[in-house]
Amino acid sequence: MIRKSIIFGICMCITTTVLANTVKIPTADIEGSKDHPLMKRYDGSYIVAHQYKSFDEFTFPLSILKAGKSKSIGFTSYTPKEKKTVEGPYTRLVYLLPADRSSLEVIRNYQDEITDQGGKVLYECKREECGGEKGRGIQGSGSGATSLAMFLRPFSRLDMKKYSPGYCATTQKIMDQRYLVAELPDVGAHISVHTYIFKEGRSYNNCDAYKGRAIAVIDIVEGKPREKKMVMTKASDMAKQISTTGSVSLYGILFDTNKSSVREDSRATLQEIAKFAQQQADMKLLVVGHTDDAGSFEYNLDLSQSRARAVVEVLSTQHGISQERLTPVGVSFASPVSSNATEEGRALNRRVELVENRGK
Repeated sequence: MIRKSIIFGICMCITTTVLANTVKIPTADIEGSKDHPLMKRYDGSYIVAHQYKSFDEFTFPLSILKAGKSKSIGFTSYTPKEKKTVEGPYTRLVYLLPADRSSLEVIRNYQDEITDQGGKVLYECKREECGGEKGRGIQGSGSGATSLAMFLRPFSRLDMKKYSPGYCATTQKIMDQRYLVAELPDVGAHISVHTYIFKEGRSYNNCDAYKGRAIAVIDIVEGKPREKKMVMTKASDMAKQISTTGSVSLYGILFDTNKSSVREDSRATLQEIAKFAQQQADMKLLVVGHTDDAGSFEYNLDLSQSRARAVVEVLSTQHGISQERLTPVGVSFASPVSSNATEEGRALNRRVELVENRGK
């Protein structure tokens, strides 16, 4: 009796664990996710995984994946002869499509959306024509070939809990894969669309609610903003604008991504600020740092404050402006002058502003 009771208890625990981790068909996007402004979603689909990095690199295949000499986690590594690596703000979105949609229908809809935006398809493939293991997601076990999904974004680079909606949508066995890479020249962005049908789960059936459903994995790397040959703001223009509006926005003070050190190519603008400050010897100024919305508000609040302090430090130590006249302020992305939905808008929001400080 004791032995049977122990066995029964163990079986009950295993069953409870499996049921607790079984995914369900979603009725809303996962928390914290949203569509990318450059690409609409297929109607009726839901986001089951997302990832964003303010700056990263991504390699797009431009030819069939072929076997190489190296081994990767027990697999023969398959890579394309032709490929393109781009850098910039990176977004991955994984969508679960409505029932009874084919991978072909889904990818053609995305292709239409890309074409409507003036985009150009650089490469496309389907099923075994893509190369590698056509039935494998981003993870696998045993020997064999790596897959297109594993080349695009290896499991080791993703942050997903086991049996989460995104884990189920991307790691299991797949069929009828379709793929395309496109460029949006007007905004300098590259888009990767990988669609397939969820075939089956690999253990416990935790993921089988998705069986037969189409999945779309969208990778977007935004291009660098177009060069903006803005006329440098002269000291006289600073004085004129501050006398009119109380502030002036400056785009000639530059920082590297996620850094607060003032770059050397900011010298000309800093010299004009110093000239203006010397001409207005009794004026006190707020030196205000502004960012775009890449990252959390708290992160950008610290970054904008650090950048404002760095500008004050340079003006004080290198240009002789008293720190008592300069107050550094960071406001994160709380005061945009343009939409953060586009790179052009974000570039306008990243700025240093001088504000007349008449406070006591």
